[in-house]
Amino acid sequence: MKNFFSILLFILLLSTGAVMAETITNTKTATFAGGCFWCMEPQFVNITGVTKVVSGYTGGHTKNPTYEQVSTGTTGHLEAIEVTYDPAQVNYSKLLDVFWDNIDPLDPDGQFCDKGSQYLAGIFTHDDEQKKLAEESKEKIAKKFGKPIATIIKPASVFYPAEDYHQEFYIKSKDHYKRYRYGCGRDARLEELRDYK
Repeated sequence: MKNFFSILLFILLLSTGAVMAETITNTKTATFAGGCFWCMEPQFVNITGVTKVVSGYTGGHTKNPTYEQVSTGTTGHLEAIEVTYDPAQVNYSKLLDVFWDNIDPLDPDGQFCDKGSQYLAGIFTHDDEQKKLAEESKEKIAKKFGKPIATIIKPASVFYPAEDYHQEFYIKSKDHYKRYRYGCGRDARLEELRDYK
């Protein structure tokens, strides 16, 4: 009898582990560049179904770039965020809506006060479905503004997480973050874009 319960417990633990592993592997990745990654990260963290948001660098040619290197604009990288999400709880279209609502799609030189190739807005797609949805959403935004949309859409490449002090900067350095965001004119410009008729 004791052996029976031991075997039953073992099977139960195995099946629980398998369910947990399946849950973990059912997540997907979305990658967005919207200028300063400090300002993009908090827009996604509280969305139901988003399990992780990491600030970092993508799209360039330098391996393991540092913030200082990316800041020069010579590595080809953009400041970006990598969003891990559960598609059973939140779909990619919703993430695209949040992305477009937090960038200036008309700026070909960067985002808000940050100018340079490292601050361009972009969507880095991980599969054909994401590419299709990203392109459709860009067309919708173009119709809204009636102007060329500067936001790039490219296949995702290697994503390098930024240094630890950049992660959750809006929490770790709350006052600095608020001063920067206000001083950069980000929210004022976003209000103009949201009110655009």
